[in-house]
Amino acid sequence: MNKPFVADTHFKNEKFHQNPLAKADYEECVFEGCQFQNGYLDNQNFVDCTFKDCDLSNTNVANTIWNNVQFESCKLVGVSFDKSETTFLTIAFSQCNLTLAIFYELSLQKTDFSGCNLSQADFTSTDLTSSNFTDCNLDNTLFQNSILDKADLSNAFNFNINPEINSLKKTKFSKEELIGLLKKYDIVIV
Repeated sequence: MNKPFVADTHFKNEKFHQNPLAKADYEECVFEGCQFQNGYLDNQNFVDCTFKDCDLSNTNVANTIWNNVQFESCKLVGVSFDKSETTFLTIAFSQCNLTLAIFYELSLQKTDFSGCNLSQADFTSTDLTSSNFTDCNLDNTLFQNSILDKADLSNAFNFNINPEINSLKKTKFSKEELIGLLKKYDIVIV
């Protein structure tokens, strides 16, 4: 069954948590101030779309395609991006709340997370090569078997990354936050 095709459409202040977004292929659409929380965006296709000031908290995104999708100042608490279709997965985040978001085993090379709250997010076994975490809150964020080679964590804060179980080749850190690489050793720095 072919889905409808929706292009160049601006959705503003829609309440999709009450009336779900129609299953379709969305291309070059903008979703601004829309409410999706606790709803369903599963089995959707988004290409070259932008979400601004939207609430997608706890939204089901199973089998959804995110191809060149931007999230700006959105609330994405608890979203399981690991359930999304991974074939064309290219996403970027700016000033978003991604608390408890799950990115387990995804390939997110060169992904922008600048200025995001990633508290308690899960990046287990995620390839984050050359990704940008500038000015991110990484409080209790889980990095295990993650690839952070060439990633930018300058000015990222509250992180606790074990260099023994993560790849950190040429990763950028600010001097002030290097303690986040030593927490596992339970040492005191004065």
